[in-house]
Amino acid sequence: MGDVFSNLLAGFEQALTWKNLGFGFIGVFIGTLVGVLPGIGPITAIALLIPLSFGLPPATGLIMLTGVYYGSMYGGSTTSILVRTPGEVASIVSTIDGYEMARQGRAGPALSTAAIGSFIAGTLSIVGLMFLAPVIAKASFYFGSAEYFLLIILSLSMISSLTTGSVLKAYLSTFIGLAVATIGTDLQSGVHRFTFGSAKLLDGIDFVLFAIALFAIPEALSNMAKKGADFKLKVQEIKGSLWMTREDWKRSIGPYGRGSVLGFLIGALPGIGPSLASFLSYAMERKLSKKHRHEFGKGAIEGVSGPEAANNAAVGGAMVPLFTLGIPGSATTALLLFIFMMYGLQPGPGMFQTHSDLIWAIIASMYVGNVILLILNLPLVGVFASILKLPTIPLFVGVIAFSVLGTYGLDFSQFDLFMLFIFGVVGYGMQQLDIPLAPAVMALVLEPLMEQNFRRAITIANSHYLVFFERPISLIIIIFIVLITVLPKLIAFVKNRAKRKRLQPEMR
Repeated sequence: MGDVFSNLLAGFEQALTWKNLGFGFIGVFIGTLVGVLPGIGPITAIALLIPLSFGLPPATGLIMLTGVYYGSMYGGSTTSILVRTPGEVASIVSTIDGYEMARQGRAGPALSTAAIGSFIAGTLSIVGLMFLAPVIAKASFYFGSAEYFLLIILSLSMISSLTTGSVLKAYLSTFIGLAVATIGTDLQSGVHRFTFGSAKLLDGIDFVLFAIALFAIPEALSNMAKKGADFKLKVQEIKGSLWMTREDWKRSIGPYGRGSVLGFLIGALPGIGPSLASFLSYAMERKLSKKHRHEFGKGAIEGVSGPEAANNAAVGGAMVPLFTLGIPGSATTALLLFIFMMYGLQPGPGMFQTHSDLIWAIIASMYVGNVILLILNLPLVGVFASILKLPTIPLFVGVIAFSVLGTYGLDFSQFDLFMLFIFGVVGYGMQQLDIPLAPAVMALVLEPLMEQNFRRAITIANSHYLVFFERPISLIIIIFIVLITVLPKLIAFVKNRAKRKRLQPEMR
């Protein structure tokens, strides 16, 4: 316990330097700004800002980019409440009751409960991260290469099986990411894989390029295709006071706590991320509410406070597997994993020994960032909302321009711009076919780790493939993989069978 607080105090000493504080503020501000834009979520914001982190010390760059992460998570709620267009996937649930509250002239309390819920949940999740991460880091020293390989398979299975929508399409997205990850030179054998004779592909596909192409370009193209050149989003006005009434507070406190715990636990599961947390929180609040259940879908404040708390708590939760195991908890933390490696760092249990000062500086900066987020958003929510009144075409042309500049800034290569166009078209096609994009990004960043640990395990075991079944930890992970893959299909089968049985007497 004493070590935790002494490490946190040392982290605050770094996080509160003027340089780190300034870049943390920039990250939170830009994250909120980008989060307000419909469909442009944290992964796009971070990907576009990576070139700005070149030349910065690792602590400063990572503090800025994690600030972008939780800033954009909150920014998405503004769009959900005022326009009924979520800034990113995890904010979809907030559109249900948040927009209805805005229509009833209660946009102020809806935005306030989202901001306060984000602050409370974000703070509680950082407390959880602070105490849980060192424990998991110590336990993970018992993991060998075989266990890490199986853990990555578990992560990919979770993000594919537990995603909202078609499971088959999620697995297809995962395989697309794995296929793209194999392009380039095999570092162990020196064999050129899927390079088609092009020397430009020998180093593989840059992860940042792939992330920008899959998230920024398709979203900009789809928004421009749907709207006219002078189209402006219909933004609900913020009428009356921003502050919540005593009744609003009374109804929001419970959802804040439950959403924080649920969001942190789900976010800590490798490969899940905040989207599932917000959906489950809404379902839980609707189930638990007896007095106000009839208001859900018509402007229940619990339908905003719970999901927004879960949404932001999942950010802290997603950091747990990233810091302790080196496995991202979401597509956004997959991008952060790449940034760690860009700085020559490998997240995992060893980081708490070799770079504990960096980890604790980031954790401390998240405390500071949450305070900045609260102070920044309540007074300036009207300013952020005014961005939504800009014409759609210029807004998203700007997104494409930043995407091109960000990609060109990686290597100053015209070939990268060509690849941006190719994968942008692929991403747009996937979006139109409702194929989720997050599994592809997760697969791209995890494939090298998966391949490396598989080969290492096989080499150590002298090509003895039973190495993956020999230890109790491996068997537990395999059982989880089977359950996650089979259980959703089994539940769906049982439900369909029960439904058919109920319908048979009616048909007769």
